[in-house]
Amino acid sequence: MLVLLGVVSVGPALFSQELLTAQRFFDAVAERYAGIEDYTAQIVMRNGDERLEGTLFYRRPNLIRIDFSRPADQVMVSDGTTLLVHVPRYNVTLEQELRERQEHVGGMATAQGLRLMRANYSIAYLEGPTPVPLDEGSQTMVTRLRLDWRNTNEGFRQIVLSIDENNVIRRVEGITAGYEEVRFDFRDVRLNQSIPVSRFDYTPPTSANRLRNFLYEQEG
Repeated sequence: MLVLLGVVSVGPALFSQELLTAQRFFDAVAERYAGIEDYTAQIVMRNGDERLEGTLFYRRPNLIRIDFSRPADQVMVSDGTTLLVHVPRYNVTLEQELRERQEHVGGMATAQGLRLMRANYSIAYLEGPTPVPLDEGSQTMVTRLRLDWRNTNEGFRQIVLSIDENNVIRRVEGITAGYEEVRFDFRDVRLNQSIPVSRFDYTPPTSANRLRNFLYEQEG
């Protein structure tokens, strides 16, 4: 009888856990980002041996700027239509008109980016719903989701999202179509900071060489 009562008592808890599917958890994260007007974060990007660091500014629906400290004084600005990158080391400004579905740095940790993920990736827990440390010994606990592409039109064949207890994305790990591994870490995330639109205004030095559509020619 005691065993039976024990099973009955834990049954509702187990049932409620089963209801929190990976898709429902992802939807909760997407809902969280849908309510974010803007945020700042310290961002660290890794691609092989290359490491970039800077301060990320985001304002909905599609304004993104990164002021880099590594490499120093490099700037990246996007309005969702055009990507602008100034590289002082080579005194060049790179300008790219973005395709409708183009993914770029920082753009995944937005409401718009999450909508694209929901539409174009299958979603599952990486290992399970139980939070784990972001890194060994880290105080930050995260739940990890694994997203696998449904078609080859996406920039990443696989994405792993590490999401903290406040439903804030703290890390994005991606495997590109060419099997390159990249990682974006978001630290000291501060939500709804009333960032003015003028923060995203950027005029590169007139002395810099301008290289347009450096990734690909715009369609049409």
